[in-house]
Amino acid sequence: MDKREQVLKTITGELTGYVPSCFSLHFPPEEATGEKGIESHIRFHKATDMDILKIMNENLVPYCGPFTDSSSYKQIPAISMKDDFMREQIEFSKEILNRCDDNPFSIGTLHGVVASAVHPLRKAGFSPEEARKFQTAAIRSATQVVVDAYHRIADGMSELAQAYIKAGVDGVYFAALGGETRYFTDEEFAEYIEPCDKQILSAIREAGGKVFLHICKDHLNMARYASYADFCDVVNWGVYEAPFSLDDGKKMFAGKAIMGGLANRTGVIVDGTDEEIRAEVRRVIDWSGRDKFILGADCTLATEQDIHRLVVAIDEARK
Repeated sequence: MDKREQVLKTITGELTGYVPSCFSLHFPPEEATGEKGIESHIRFHKATDMDILKIMNENLVPYCGPFTDSSSYKQIPAISMKDDFMREQIEFSKEILNRCDDNPFSIGTLHGVVASAVHPLRKAGFSPEEARKFQTAAIRSATQVVVDAYHRIADGMSELAQAYIKAGVDGVYFAALGGETRYFTDEEFAEYIEPCDKQILSAIREAGGKVFLHICKDHLNMARYASYADFCDVVNWGVYEAPFSLDDGKKMFAGKAIMGGLANRTGVIVDGTDEEIRAEVRRVIDWSGRDKFILGADCTLATEQDIHRLVVAIDEARK
């Protein structure tokens, strides 16, 4: 049984020979895109021997003008596969798949509407926190303008999701944002964000891909995502960052495969000895069980991650 078959059986709940693993990191900017980005992915994959190849996505919604007030969201145009940044991500993904010779399960990264609506603000000079606060204020002062922009983004990301699957990617890693309690209210999330997220998730499923739902950031109201269970196959969140335990997640997303178990910026992956890493992996697997479980981290690892520590964790999960 090869890596791809191993992961597929894990997702569907068939007990297999070992627990598969998936970790990812952002490559240095000068090595993240184009030919160097392709080489970075292949080098990282070969060095770790991971079961899942996660294709990063640095081809983000581009700069579309200065954001001076809430009405500036009108600047975000309709998005489709005719856009260069969208086509570039698919061609990038195809080339990575072409050069990977061990048949891993592959997932392409896709950012949800909240993250995608932040990217042009970041390129306009906003800090991450400034962009999030601007977006939250905008949806309250110019609701329809922002919601219309969200829908244009959702339409474009739905096309990207389907293009990923057509390109040969097995599934889509959907990075959901907006669950943090310090920004949107529960009501705002349910009315403006959830429908757009679910549109994209549905597009992945309709194209025949597996949905890896990643619930990003900290201080989350995880209950906002409870109904997303019907739209995904695998769920990954900040067990330590949210915080929301593996037990809680397995209850909320009953019947779904869970990915995670390790902190991404602290703990054994950052500074543990080989034996500490092995002991923690064994503890996590004993805690979660082997059924429908993929070893991973809360979120992306630091760019300077020690690869040896990942190799040790992956090796232990295979025992």
